[in-house]
Amino acid sequence: MAAPSRRLEAWLARLGNDNAQGEYYLTDVVALAAGDGVAIDASTPRSADECLGVNSKAELAALERRYQMNQAARLLEAGVSIADPARIDVRGTLQCGRDVAIDVNCIFEGRVRLGEGVRIGPNCVLRNVSVGAGSEVLAFSHLEESEVGERCRVGPYARLRPGTSLAEDVHVGNFVEVKASRLAAQSKANHLSYIGDSEIGAKVNIGAGTITCNYDGVSKNRTVIEDDCFIGSDTTLVAPVRIARGSYIGAGSTITKDTPAGQLTLARGRQVSIPSWKPPKKKG
Repeated sequence: MAAPSRRLEAWLARLGNDNAQGEYYLTDVVALAAGDGVAIDASTPRSADECLGVNSKAELAALERRYQMNQAARLLEAGVSIADPARIDVRGTLQCGRDVAIDVNCIFEGRVRLGEGVRIGPNCVLRNVSVGAGSEVLAFSHLEESEVGERCRVGPYARLRPGTSLAEDVHVGNFVEVKASRLAAQSKANHLSYIGDSEIGAKVNIGAGTITCNYDGVSKNRTVIEDDCFIGSDTTLVAPVRIARGSYIGAGSTITKDTPAGQLTLARGRQVSIPSWKPPKKKG
């Protein structure tokens, strides 16, 4: 209902509750407006759902599900494959290219664009995200304010936080978190890593357990990894730091200084074995 605000105030003051429910009905304003000679226009709803009332949380949930089913029907009509139309939530705008497939229990918030041939696995949340053609987002992944290039593979259980940008053919695997970082073409971080405030070049391999230490308690600092680098498992990169092109970082290293190009860099504590050591024993 739309009404001129200056006249609406007077009509509301004239509403009565002389009815079986003892309630004030906003729709009585129409009769008051007609009695005052105000022109009234009516429009026909596209669906009966648009005219349903909501008087309880249960009715609100039922109406929301009707709305989501309509969204699913629109996507299906456009050629999108949806595993179960009853288990998808579109809480914004979802734009899909050809041959897109969406599995169950996925939530799309804000503005989301899926390119041709994109596959979204079950239980994923995408918020203000674009996903390039041929890319796949596997189960239980959360993507927010991010860009995913073509032919990428994200997840399962991956998290892309705001400011993340993946070029083409990038892999971000299980339990990998990326924030405010760019990964160039064909780079991979497949397991259990944190990449924050970083510039990752092309064809970089980031081993399992690698983290960028980007926060010093006051400021966020940048990590730069140039093209063709290999970062061994369980590496800690203490920003600000630059890993030069073609560097190899040995597993278990803590890197605090820039590395030279094309060389192997190790930064480990010396391994020591103590032959006289004995394990502690419980008393009693």
